[in-house]
Amino acid sequence: MIASDALLTDLYQLTMLQGYYRHAMTETAVFEFFVRKLPKNRSFLVAAGLEQVLDFLENLRFSEAEIDWLSTTGHFKSDFLDYLAGLTFTGDVDAMPEGTVFFPNEPILRIIAPFPEAQLVESRVINLLHFQTLIASKAARSVLIAGDKLLVDFGFRRAHGAEAGVLAARASYLAGFSGTATVCAGREFGIPLYGTMAHSFVQAHDDESEAFLRFAEANPDNVVLLIDTYDTEAGAQKVVALAPKLQAAGIRIKGVRLDSGDLAEHAHNVRRILDEGGLRKVTIFASGGIDEYQLEAFRSRQAPIDGYGIGTYLDTSADAPYMDCAYKLQEYAGVPRRKRSEGKATWPGRKQVYRRFDLDGIMIGDTIAVDDEICDGKPLLQPVMQNGRQITGMQRPLERIRLETQDQLHTLPGKLKLLTREENYPVVISDALKHLAQRVDEGYS
Repeated sequence: MIASDALLTDLYQLTMLQGYYRHAMTETAVFEFFVRKLPKNRSFLVAAGLEQVLDFLENLRFSEAEIDWLSTTGHFKSDFLDYLAGLTFTGDVDAMPEGTVFFPNEPILRIIAPFPEAQLVESRVINLLHFQTLIASKAARSVLIAGDKLLVDFGFRRAHGAEAGVLAARASYLAGFSGTATVCAGREFGIPLYGTMAHSFVQAHDDESEAFLRFAEANPDNVVLLIDTYDTEAGAQKVVALAPKLQAAGIRIKGVRLDSGDLAEHAHNVRRILDEGGLRKVTIFASGGIDEYQLEAFRSRQAPIDGYGIGTYLDTSADAPYMDCAYKLQEYAGVPRRKRSEGKATWPGRKQVYRRFDLDGIMIGDTIAVDDEICDGKPLLQPVMQNGRQITGMQRPLERIRLETQDQLHTLPGKLKLLTREENYPVVISDALKHLAQRVDEGYS
């Protein structure tokens, strides 16, 4: 993990900072992070990555070696580099708690800090929030479809780098997955670890049954056997034949894994073979090219699969690999600011999001309002950092975030739980915010 490297930024952040420094533009700036529009077939997003953002901000500083290297680039004057050498983040942060469901144009994070500090952190803040929010939002769709099925992140080997693989495990667990196969994520975040065996273990033996036996003897508390290296149904028969010998040794077979072919059809056949062999408690776990769309297909075919390993499609968010997100200046030196670029206009000033629920606790609509405006509903942004330090008591264990995310998903209207976007969730702009935008526009020359 590279949580405190100040060079995780774009060059233009530093060249702009040099301009701010030269002209003493250090008054308070307000930036907000939001998503402009939903990816195709998405009806909602799930906020994630705040913990890593706050850790980054709290530890932000340039090392002597980094300042020395910057001096060799020829872009920066020595007095500016001296300024950077003493720069830390001293600002405040308001944010939606991780696991919060949100929608386009709703700020999920606001940074209030001296202009150079708030500007410098833009690239890494977007990097952290964009990725984990993308993965958590993708994972939540599988969680909604799978119900009480076991879901395990299997995607580290296909992730776009080590940090992405580890943070994908965190984001998917936050969204409701049961665990991960990524060992480092177990150490870093306390995420439950799951694993079976690879085809290579079976192929390394001359006899498939011998491979099963040796794996079980080596891992007596985690006997999940991969049975499709050669012939899936024949592999299931071998498991049935092996079970009495293992039982006599005090070893119980927990499950079998399917990884290829028509997984639903194989699952029906394997379930019958296991049940007829007296192994009704042995579970069936499936992996291999699975995503939420496959899960829905398995459900429609009533496939007797108890759990799934979901990898490539999850850790790359394959059907929606990016979000149209932004981190924009909304206020400087006490004056609301607004971008008016075609197709990318922003709402000015500090904002709050209010969420309304019906009598059954189901979400019915949001209002994006001016920060000090009082509206019906629950305000979603909360103070999480003051003066560059995380507010004591606002940190939540990942397990608690995971449970609260499940509560959030239960409040979604039924149509938002579908895999296609049947309708847009109602998000309205308050009259006060509209009037503020009009006043800001009138002030531009």
